[in-house]
Amino acid sequence: MSSNPASPAVALRGVHKSFNDQPALVDLEVVAPDGQITVLLGPNGAGKTTAIRCITGAMSADSGSVRTLGHDPDRNGEEVRSQCGVVSAKPALYDRLTGTDNLRYAAELHGVDPRVMKDRIRVAAQRFGIEHALDAQVGGYSTGMKTRLALARSVLHEPRLLLFDEPTSGLDPESAQAVLKLIREMTGDGHTVVMCTHHLVEAEGLADHVVVLDAGTDLVSGVPSDLTRAYWPEDSVEISIEGDQSTLSDLTVLDGVRRTETTSRGVRVVLDSPCFTPDVVTALTNAGARITRVEPHEPTLEELYFAVRKTARDLGEGRVEEVVR
Repeated sequence: MSSNPASPAVALRGVHKSFNDQPALVDLEVVAPDGQITVLLGPNGAGKTTAIRCITGAMSADSGSVRTLGHDPDRNGEEVRSQCGVVSAKPALYDRLTGTDNLRYAAELHGVDPRVMKDRIRVAAQRFGIEHALDAQVGGYSTGMKTRLALARSVLHEPRLLLFDEPTSGLDPESAQAVLKLIREMTGDGHTVVMCTHHLVEAEGLADHVVVLDAGTDLVSGVPSDLTRAYWPEDSVEISIEGDQSTLSDLTVLDGVRRTETTSRGVRVVLDSPCFTPDVVTALTNAGARITRVEPHEPTLEELYFAVRKTARDLGEGRVEEVVR
């Protein structure tokens, strides 16, 4: 596994959990660094929601160690939950109550001081853009508005740790992007976020730390850039060429060029370093090539996810972190 801070916000080590003899979590290792966004990536049924429930103490692990903000949630459940804000994929809201009443009720449950409650509700509603709808019954809210209300509810008691389980489920793309932007802003206020998703595009650019799960276990975890570098240790650039491609044959004689691969649009050049890209472009241009596009390969989380899954299938069950060290 990648190195982690000495005192992470969340640490699950060797966690097992079964339901009716069906394993849901198998030797699960999840570490969420403090003050960062950790994204649990995996298909439906990978164990993401079960892991979240173990983190809050809503569910007990059969074995293994769970530490949330330094506490064992089984023994110090109230202490843990008082410092956690949770938004589930389908948040339970009271449709016949107004937005204000939903937030007030949640604040009372969390023991928010009545003297600051009104201000907390106002600030949270403004932050998530629902202040104009607070007097309306929640049953008339759109799916996006309900998600924003759930997000506002999750921060009323000023928790240190925010746990989001598929927070953009059912949202249109525009609303989803707005919610993800709000989540990113939360870490700027010192919050730690653990988010579950199976939408890989959502995690791109959002995750400081990723954990890829499948069948209840973690396949690999770490900083996205470190993981992609492990799977794609070579730098490469895709060059699209219009017309005659006979100018490609001499590229391997250039300094910094490891090899070339002809593509349908031109050539893929594997380099010792991206700094050699201008030399390749100059050589092609001098040889008469008409270059229409130069695109360095920057691996995405989607590519990483499928590469990890493929490696896991090729190796059989278990983690793949040894492969990517």
